[in-house]
Amino acid sequence: MTERGPSLSAEHGRSAVQARALLRGAVAAGLGLGSVVVLVVLLWISSPDPDSGPRDAFHAAAGLWLLAHGADLIRTDTLTGAPAPVGVAPLLLTVLPVWLVHRAARDVLEPDEGRGAPSPGGAFALVTGGYLLVGAAVALYARGASLSARPLSLLFPAALVVAGAAAAGVWTATGHPLGPPPAWAPVRVHEAMARSRFARRAEAVGRSAAAGVAVLLGGGALVVAVALVLHAQPVQESFLRLSDDWAGRGAVLLVALGLVPNAAVWGAAYGLGPGFALGTASTAGPIAFTGHPSMPDFPLLAALPAQGPGTPLNWAAAAVPVAAAVTVAWFTVRRAAPAHGEREAVWGPGETALTTALAATGCGIGAALLAAAAGGPLGTHALARFGPVWWLVGAAALAWTLVLAVPAALLLRAWRLRGPQPAEAADAGPGGTSGTSETRKPGEAVEGGSGTTGRRWWPRGGTRPEKQAPGADEAPVPVPPTAGPSGADADDEFEAYDFLPIGPWNAEAPGVPPAAPEEAPAPATDPAPPATDPAPPAANPTATTNPAATTDAAATTNPAAAMDSEPAGPAGPAGPQDATS
Repeated sequence: MTERGPSLSAEHGRSAVQARALLRGAVAAGLGLGSVVVLVVLLWISSPDPDSGPRDAFHAAAGLWLLAHGADLIRTDTLTGAPAPVGVAPLLLTVLPVWLVHRAARDVLEPDEGRGAPSPGGAFALVTGGYLLVGAAVALYARGASLSARPLSLLFPAALVVAGAAAAGVWTATGHPLGPPPAWAPVRVHEAMARSRFARRAEAVGRSAAAGVAVLLGGGALVVAVALVLHAQPVQESFLRLSDDWAGRGAVLLVALGLVPNAAVWGAAYGLGPGFALGTASTAGPIAFTGHPSMPDFPLLAALPAQGPGTPLNWAAAAVPVAAAVTVAWFTVRRAAPAHGEREAVWGPGETALTTALAATGCGIGAALLAAAAGGPLGTHALARFGPVWWLVGAAALAWTLVLAVPAALLLRAWRLRGPQPAEAADAGPGGTSGTSETRKPGEAVEGGSGTTGRRWWPRGGTRPEKQAPGADEAPVPVPPTAGPSGADADDEFEAYDFLPIGPWNAEAPGVPPAAPEEAPAPATDPAPPATDPAPPAANPTATTNPAATTDAAATTNPAAAMDSEPAGPAGPAGPQDATS
């Protein structure tokens, strides 16, 4: 009995965790359904002369909730009596159930005090299963009503939308991992995804693609707003014509608000070029508005342009995909050439172009998915196709961003890398010399330049490095760095120790020309006492009356001059070079 106790307790705890995850999914579905029911019942109560009872209101709420998940509805109360499909889902209403499923899957992986959490796969399956159980019950309740769901549409795309939202929640709770790939994937795929470089590139592709899709939606919303302003009178007349009482007008306003995201997608499709279908025989685009549209009377549809060829005002909508392409390029270059990064962190032109192309592909896929969700049928025959065609919109978004974003990314990368290239030696000093104890012979050229000041490839703070003073090439090598007016080095990121030589500065080395008199004196390690008093200056400043005395005086002030000068006689202790000779 004691041996089975811990195992039974663990089994009960595991069952409780699984039941809790299943319940979370069901509660998420109930919250979304309850919100829609409350909204529909309030509209039914506020109606002055409702032509149906509460049963029909509940059926309508159930059908509207299923429509928000992407399911196609079948409307039976038509004028002709023939069933008609309704597949245009208000995307603003879709946001609520998607967010609820995402939050449920994310929260179920956060263990409470004294309780565990299921595995990521278990959380996904349980939350999705609990949600779909409620969805199946709602579909059975709405079956046979005036608004019932088409059975196949309950599996695709309704169940797929729920599963995708739950998978996104699990992915968020686990820290946005990229991998591991499936076991059947090639070894090269496993090796590539195991590198941190793959994660950085994938993150850059995702961010750039998401930014491009967001700009497309924002630009489409701007196109719709301009159209509503330009056609304010027809929009107002359509709104007043649909209902005479305030309750009906409130319902029309709520439906219009729910379709605002759809209108933004339609505006983006208009700017991309393919436009959108207004039935099977009409298409509205920036180039032309052709055919005979079959559309219902609705305020948003009253803002459509006039039929016929497009005008320059219609062509101006092409600025939307241009802005999206520039955004994709900008977000890619932010990672390809960071403003404060090192040279090693900069991506090459080929890698930058490839990342931008992948981001453009992601932008095209996102635009196609949104176009598929924003359209659908509104009836039969002429109204069987209503809204943008998803594959045309996706291809247009891919073409715009691929053609414009790749060259723009390369130009932005070159602009960020403008200026001089970095020095070959990473530790070059402000005088163009390396921070090592290497000493050059007289007349030996400086490798990589003529002693110019080494600068970063990216100037800090927008300032340009100061020009080198004339005569800097004649300075003795090596020379300790001189402090600026504030006592700091020219580059505040380098320490003073980086410029000090490794070996003794007075080591044996061939001579170089004497230093300028304004050089700062360095302390001598073994100063020699002066042999004689310095001679008075002669008429010629370059000549001295006593070469030995001049040599000794220079040796006490500048060790480099002592090494460069050849002693004329025994004046003070001999250096290493004199001893060897």
